[in-house]
Amino acid sequence: MEDVDIRLEGIWKTYGEVQALKGVNIEISGGCITSILGPSGCGKTTLLKIIAGLIEPDRGRVYFNGDDYTHVPPEKRGAGIVFQDLALFPHMNVYDNVAFGLRARHINEAEIKNRVYRIMAMLGLDPQEYVNRRINELSGGQQQRVALARALILEPRVLLLDEPLAHLDYKVKQKLLMELRGLQRRLGITTVYVTHDQYEAMSLSDYIAILNDGKLIQYGSPRDIYENPENLATAFFFGDANIIDSQAVGLGNNGYLIVRFEDVLINSIHEADISLEGIIDDIIFQGPLIRVDVKINGNGIVVRALTTRKDQTAKQLRVGDKVAVGWKLSDAKILRGGD
Repeated sequence: MEDVDIRLEGIWKTYGEVQALKGVNIEISGGCITSILGPSGCGKTTLLKIIAGLIEPDRGRVYFNGDDYTHVPPEKRGAGIVFQDLALFPHMNVYDNVAFGLRARHINEAEIKNRVYRIMAMLGLDPQEYVNRRINELSGGQQQRVALARALILEPRVLLLDEPLAHLDYKVKQKLLMELRGLQRRLGITTVYVTHDQYEAMSLSDYIAILNDGKLIQYGSPRDIYENPENLATAFFFGDANIIDSQAVGLGNNGYLIVRFEDVLINSIHEADISLEGIIDDIIFQGPLIRVDVKINGNGIVVRALTTRKDQTAKQLRVGDKVAVGWKLSDAKILRGGD
């Protein structure tokens, strides 16, 4: 499979009075999964459609492997696309849905059958069992596999996925995420995945581009972004973090302190560089994890800590208990208010 590097330079797009994209610059590495992550309305789908060639930017350029593709029509970009609604044809059976693109290219039927059966098997759909089924006879996960098969059967250079798992339940979504990750590793196809779900992006991606209000606010590996948010918007949106005014913890008017929930220590003051006293406001059981919310004395700030359900200290905690919370300075990051 060809590695296709995608470069977006200064992408602007406006719909009426709404600026959907504001000078976005991204370099998407070939052969990797890059997620475009952000809240609803931040410009994610618009950016994906510009990569696909379905719409053109008002300003800026799109490059595939260094070649200017800004005005190249979608059918000549070699992109396979799966949208949130999947766009499967309800009046066709599974076989005809998957074969649709090949027939449009006038491939002979023997070759079509061979490729349909091969791609269905690759995606965990037994051809003997599923080729004659109607779309409404399939589960959500099976419909997702059919949509992926229809996109991949054309052997695209780039795979573009727009919230494809949004309507699936948690268990099915997790299973398909891992299947999609494994499939991409085997095929080595450059994949761009749009989502508003941070945990989906973290689980799947080699790289993540975070959009907010039409702007790229951070780009990097999931671990790098999680451990080193560059601005308050990223810290607030990506992962769970306490965002605390630095004056409230005696660090002067430096901005805001970012401390991940799991880096907060409870009643372990000897290990902490900064410690605060408070009262447990809530304890929330989350299966393997327990979240403890502590209201700090005197200023009303709530500091949230995350620990495992097997933590012996956490097992003894009760709402209303007086506790000390703290953290190491090496586990915190200071950001200015304007960052």
